[in-house]
Amino acid sequence: MAPKKRKRLGELLVDHQYITKKQLTDALNVSQKSSKKLGEILVELGYVKERDLIEVLEFQRGIPHADLDKYFYDPSLSDTIPENIARRYLAFPLEKNEDGQLKVVMADPTDIVAIDDLEMLTNYQIKPLYGAPTKIRKALDNLYGSDNLDVADIFDDLKLNELELNADNQKSEAELQEEELREMLDEAPIIKLANYIISNAYHKKASDIHIEPEENSIRIRYRIDGVLQTEMRAPKNSHRALVSRIKIIADLDITESRVPQDGRIKMVFQGEKLDLRVSTLPTIRGEKVVIRLLTQDTNLLELNNLGLSAENETKFENLIKKSNGIVLLTGPTGSGKTTTLFAALNKLNRAEVNLITIEDPVEYQLDGVYQVQAQPKAGLTFARTLRSILRQDPDIIMVGEMRDEETAEIAVRAALTGHLVFSTLHTNDAVSSLTRLIDMGLAPYLVAAAINGVVAQRLLRKLCPHCKEKRDLSPEDNYYSGAKDLQAAYFAVGCPDCNNTGYQGRIAIQEIFVLDNKIKEMIVNNQSKEQIEAYARQQGMLSLKEDGLKKVASGETDLAELQRIIF
Repeated sequence: MAPKKRKRLGELLVDHQYITKKQLTDALNVSQKSSKKLGEILVELGYVKERDLIEVLEFQRGIPHADLDKYFYDPSLSDTIPENIARRYLAFPLEKNEDGQLKVVMADPTDIVAIDDLEMLTNYQIKPLYGAPTKIRKALDNLYGSDNLDVADIFDDLKLNELELNADNQKSEAELQEEELREMLDEAPIIKLANYIISNAYHKKASDIHIEPEENSIRIRYRIDGVLQTEMRAPKNSHRALVSRIKIIADLDITESRVPQDGRIKMVFQGEKLDLRVSTLPTIRGEKVVIRLLTQDTNLLELNNLGLSAENETKFENLIKKSNGIVLLTGPTGSGKTTTLFAALNKLNRAEVNLITIEDPVEYQLDGVYQVQAQPKAGLTFARTLRSILRQDPDIIMVGEMRDEETAEIAVRAALTGHLVFSTLHTNDAVSSLTRLIDMGLAPYLVAAAINGVVAQRLLRKLCPHCKEKRDLSPEDNYYSGAKDLQAAYFAVGCPDCNNTGYQGRIAIQEIFVLDNKIKEMIVNNQSKEQIEAYARQQGMLSLKEDGLKKVASGETDLAELQRIIF
């Protein structure tokens, strides 16, 4: 039996009585003399509304709609479809995945000939989405005009726009109305600037982007390998439009600038899934925006990629293999606690294990792990969710953070009833976690019974392998490090490969505190932190500083970096 022929857009609209046959004929006659697509002509002639086109394609054909105003485009996708073909079919390459599928936003996603041509040209299976023709044209201009993009050219365009705006309207930036602001958002320079900031941060492997209003400019900084670096300064007049552009994509309210807002953007950039967390904060000079870039790099979630020393890796694996009890990760924000926790979960993730997490926010996503996003404003707190998780027959539970006594008590109860629990705390070292839990209100005997071990962690920048230089240590170096037996070490120099910083990437140092029966007895007897720590050191616990000095001796990092983080 021959496959049923798919109906074209015009036939669908007639079938569902949005237009008449005569109106379709009229539009087809116009289309023969125009380069415009049928849907666009029908809208221009007033025969159909754009929302009706969307309704037909979404509900009757199952073709979703993509609002290109709410996407960052990936400049690398300009290589997938030649510009002349993209403009002929009004087809915008939006996203490609590992399964050989390319999402393409089209003015007429029912155009079978266009889809066949695109599949032959790209060697991808085309998944068509419907998009407004005017927005597709604007997006194509930005995509194919981004070759050899120079940020200075963007700034020049922004200054020209400022002159035109001031000539047409004497209102100050603070007095701009919403419709005027939206006109600015449609301008190519703002779209290009937002895309450039994101794509440049991705290429430089930044973890955070800071967009900061100053008196006469906007300062844009990237956090690279844990250190903030000023990347560029943009014209002050572009601040509100740039922030609003980011807000639109993060589905935030562009008319509200007096209260903080939080949003999220999911995108695929150069084949990699990115999760962007957007946070705005009103300041006296305008809204400050911070964007956190989270990648779904599963290579990070392997224990042997965490930079653990052989001794610490053995200790850590022994901790996470226990059938019950609590394992804690401690350290300041940005010390890699979540990455280490998920590497442990990834190691334990098996078909016969029920593994559930409660997080805020969910940073990594693992198949086979059931993850819950905490939403305190909706009443979905850590404590309340943890109670519900215990009714889900879990084997392993991960609590993003022990924030209060109630959460800690439930976690302890879970550990004492046969569950393995992972969580985090904010303390300076591993042994201080015991004091912190007792200060939260837990009885010492419960802490002693439930805790298996604590891992304190910090992240240090790794020396660039292309330019690091070995030198003898000075007496001052030895004084600060206390490394009397270390005569020489590598130092940061700087080269083009590391952007002249001397560092590339980061490595973790750890202090792994394992609770044995003697330590549990000391906790119950209320012995001091110093006494417990002294005993743990006798049993072979390495401090953060000692683990760091080992990595200095091996040439992975240098004393300056260790001093910055530890001393």
